[in-house]
Amino acid sequence: MSVAVSGTFLAAYDEVLARWPAGTTTSTLATAHGTTHLISHGPESAPPVLLLPGGGATATGWYATAAALGRTHRVHAVDLIGEPGRSVPEDADPIRTAGDLTAWFGSLLDALGLRSAGLVGHSYGAWIALRYALKDPARVDRLVLLDPTNCFTGFSPRYLLRALPMLLRPTPARNAAFLRWETGGAELDPRWRHLNALAADFPTVRPVTGPRPTRAELSTLKPPTLLLLAEHSRAHGIAKAAARARAAVPAMETATVPGATHHVLPVGSPPETYDRIAGFLTSE
Repeated sequence: MSVAVSGTFLAAYDEVLARWPAGTTTSTLATAHGTTHLISHGPESAPPVLLLPGGGATATGWYATAAALGRTHRVHAVDLIGEPGRSVPEDADPIRTAGDLTAWFGSLLDALGLRSAGLVGHSYGAWIALRYALKDPARVDRLVLLDPTNCFTGFSPRYLLRALPMLLRPTPARNAAFLRWETGGAELDPRWRHLNALAADFPTVRPVTGPRPTRAELSTLKPPTLLLLAEHSRAHGIAKAAARARAAVPAMETATVPGATHHVLPVGSPPETYDRIAGFLTSE
């Protein structure tokens, strides 16, 4: 990535970061497969919760969620290794498999000095959070899956078809056009939209995709889990996703985020969404 592009992206990143509440701090930790950048908010003595963004997104988009959860939790939003943001992958030890991702996340908890934490993930971040909860449930207090992809169903063919030009040759214009299509032109934070578009120029590594957890694997899920599905998500069929989730994990709580599409979340979530997440994380 050229210096000019890097500077433009990082300046846009910092503009969205400025939306975070007063008292927010940032840090970079040594972890498996590279260094991991976090944005943290809330009382240091409060129960910890980690926020994992979707693919192509950064930790900055969780600012409204952090403002709500930071009243009762110590929030750490994570820039995923190999995705846009300030985390830096290790060239000699890249993430290649789902096992690498869970090892990375376990090392992040270790670096934070946490025996366990609540997890909130959106889209691809929800897939990572679910896979970690299945692998090491003792370290996951509660799990929130925000319109998760590749967890209970596959992607909608129409979604993949519309995403194809952006995936084959990403450009800021294509990123912006895809976001407008999926969100139905929803009014979203213009600074966040600008950062989302510039992510097309970020030198990401090839993301780990699949496998989707089997029903047998899902049936072993132990942490209390809340599944929140975007009412108008174009990424997948939410009715099928909810049905398959409940069939595999009958105790899972499920709800719909009214009026939302997949990419409206989490930056444009209705305020009650944050309250629902906070209530779930603090419930007995």
